[in-house]
Amino acid sequence: MNVTKTFLILLFTFFCIKSTAQSSHVLWYNQPAEFFEESLVLGNGKLGATVFGGVNSDKIYLNDVTLWSGEPVDAGMNPYAYKNLPEIREALNKEDYKLAEELNKKLQGKNSESYAPLGTIEINNSHKGKVANYHRELDISNAISKVSYEVDGAKFTREYFVSAPDQIMIIKLTSSQKGTLNFDINLSSLLKSNVEIKNNVLEISGIAPMHENPGYNKMGYFPAFPTAEQKEEAAKEAKITRGTRFTSLLKIKNTDGKITTTTNTLGVKNATEAIIYVSVATSFKAFNINPSVDGIANVIAEKKLSKAFSKSFDELKNSHIADYQKFYNRVNLDLGKTTAPNLPTDERLLRYADGKEDKNLEILYFNYGRYLLISSSRTLGVPANLQGIWNPHLNPPWSSNYTMNINLEENYWLAENTNLSEMHLPLLSFIKNLSVTGKITAKTFYGVNEGWAAAHNSDIWAMTNPVGQFGKEDPMWACWPMAGAWLSTHIWEHYIFTQDKEYLKKEGYPLMKGAAQFCLAWLVVDKKGNLITAPSTSPENQYITPDGFVGATMYGGTADLAMIRECFDKTIRASKILNIDADFRAELEKDLVNLHPYQIGKKGNLQEWYFDWDDKDPKHRHQSQLFGLFPGNHITPEKTPDLAEASRKTLEIKGDETTGWSKGWRINLWARLWDGNRAYKMFRELLRYVDPDGKKTETPRRGGGTYPNLFDAHPPFQIDGNFGGAAAVAEMLVQSDENEIRLLPALPDAWETGSVRGICARGGFAIEMNWENKILKKVSVSSKIGGKTTLINGDKKQTITLKKGESLEINW
Repeated sequence: MNVTKTFLILLFTFFCIKSTAQSSHVLWYNQPAEFFEESLVLGNGKLGATVFGGVNSDKIYLNDVTLWSGEPVDAGMNPYAYKNLPEIREALNKEDYKLAEELNKKLQGKNSESYAPLGTIEINNSHKGKVANYHRELDISNAISKVSYEVDGAKFTREYFVSAPDQIMIIKLTSSQKGTLNFDINLSSLLKSNVEIKNNVLEISGIAPMHENPGYNKMGYFPAFPTAEQKEEAAKEAKITRGTRFTSLLKIKNTDGKITTTTNTLGVKNATEAIIYVSVATSFKAFNINPSVDGIANVIAEKKLSKAFSKSFDELKNSHIADYQKFYNRVNLDLGKTTAPNLPTDERLLRYADGKEDKNLEILYFNYGRYLLISSSRTLGVPANLQGIWNPHLNPPWSSNYTMNINLEENYWLAENTNLSEMHLPLLSFIKNLSVTGKITAKTFYGVNEGWAAAHNSDIWAMTNPVGQFGKEDPMWACWPMAGAWLSTHIWEHYIFTQDKEYLKKEGYPLMKGAAQFCLAWLVVDKKGNLITAPSTSPENQYITPDGFVGATMYGGTADLAMIRECFDKTIRASKILNIDADFRAELEKDLVNLHPYQIGKKGNLQEWYFDWDDKDPKHRHQSQLFGLFPGNHITPEKTPDLAEASRKTLEIKGDETTGWSKGWRINLWARLWDGNRAYKMFRELLRYVDPDGKKTETPRRGGGTYPNLFDAHPPFQIDGNFGGAAAVAEMLVQSDENEIRLLPALPDAWETGSVRGICARGGFAIEMNWENKILKKVSVSSKIGGKTTLINGDKKQTITLKKGESLEINW
């Protein structure tokens, strides 16, 4: 009997461990994080926490999505820039691209501001014995991270979560042996700040810098060897103390033991359990309101702390889980049986990189993308940036800003189709902010008096001007005015998925119309009588002219016209739905058919340039000329087979090796070409293990891929690849437009059996289906508001009509 009982216990333990290892919702490790790219991240869309899980010293980085350098932007910073347009266009008309390139720099303004790190919590323990049975995990099914280990027979645990309902971070520390929990906490920041203890509350308050500057450090706003001008400017700013204020408060609730304090630390002695409450706040109010207000951040942080501290740990945890799971649980993906062994996540990645099967790792990556969006995008007007909300750097890569020639948009490709429409709202409300400054940008930089424009970069202040530090930087990335046209398609996507006509009427359509108005006025007639843009660039890429000149400035770039096509087409449809603006719609329809047509080059590729020129880098990471295939939808294998084939050839020329975010884009492109196996090949390469930045190994693994904590490697870390990769999984399973839903359009051989629940389709539909041996078996379609659509799987078609809230199950 005892033998049987022991066997059953061992069997149960084995399956529990195996289940955890093969889990599609748990990241876990056998050691603390040493590098940022090994850490585990938590967030509520405002407060971001990066947990390292150290034993003797646990480091936690704090971020607040609203803590940026700077203040409201002066959109009229270069009021007469537009007067240079005739000269630029004249140079282009004469085919003098070298001159046009130089003149294009006159259409530049300031660079964006920078997303700032708030601070670092350090929890220091006084363990002296040997550490055993260390375990660290993040369960993305409930957004809770845990650490456990044993020292001298005592088991120590930590549980971390960041609550959206209570706007608080909670850390619960326990020991299995009474009175053996001893630790102290300190708070620090890379920004100018002050730390103090008040009434057993550890407080750090500080201020973000006024300007994004690579030389900025906590001692001042200038480089190590500043000029006299920089010293004078810094001295003035020091007196004015402009900039966003921040505060973080930390308080401990203990059941036993004693709270201890020093001048700048807070701790516990001889306790068994303790709960740490962490609140953060800033003085940011809105993109157009001065944040230089003392005291407000402190008041907000105190209010959050006081409200949360009055609640028990279980109350806070339960409300956190309920809030999070109402989003996360909407979708479930199963890819069939897996034989992957019991391994920590970093080891699973390494094994997967060697070509081994791990279907649950693929599901975990998909689920992790959704987790990250829920955790980073819940603050209206402040979308997830290049690093989501998790930035440890004083001078982060690319300022951790909003890069709007692909990266910001890629962050939101999974919002609608993976059933997280609410997480789209921070971007949609940000677009409204951009339209305000963008009206001034349209007039002063481009001479357009109707509509609004936005360029390559932005920040929390909704900056829309073309960047480049007023003529100092390269037009290939600095001079690009098409962000408004691209972003307007997100408004349409939100409508077509949700069928929220009231949103379209009150918020969406006016923004779409403004973007289209700018494009209408920006177009000029070429020598053939077609409409083109001039000047034009193709994001971050360069051409080589027949005489050998390498440049970026030209006219009639394919990417510009693709985005304008999509913008016009969707604005036309929106105006028809709302039955308004018939005259304006007619203008759009007239210009849409007169746009310079797509060109197929001598290599069979879709031309990126007006002429059939070679790229300086044929394998360049951007593939902006393919915008019409994805994220647009006016190129399809069925409706435009020649253009689809040219798109395929373009991707073949570029190859598969590229940055993480670019791999995410290319997977979606292959999915839209209905090539599931090629999409899956690139998906596996997106999940290729990459060493943490700064880690030195004999055989370093670098390039685009995935870090040990599943963060996307550009490298360095950019979150867009996570979002693009997750969106691509959904795109391989379901594709749709207003009239039809394609089921399993790009199903790879590797996913021959599986099921999915909760994927959304355009038209306000949600899909549940299962398949075996790559054959669709059963599909259930539900409708949010009622409507008609045609289901397509292979050669089979079935048209259905549903009432509001109705579902229909079909045995295919």
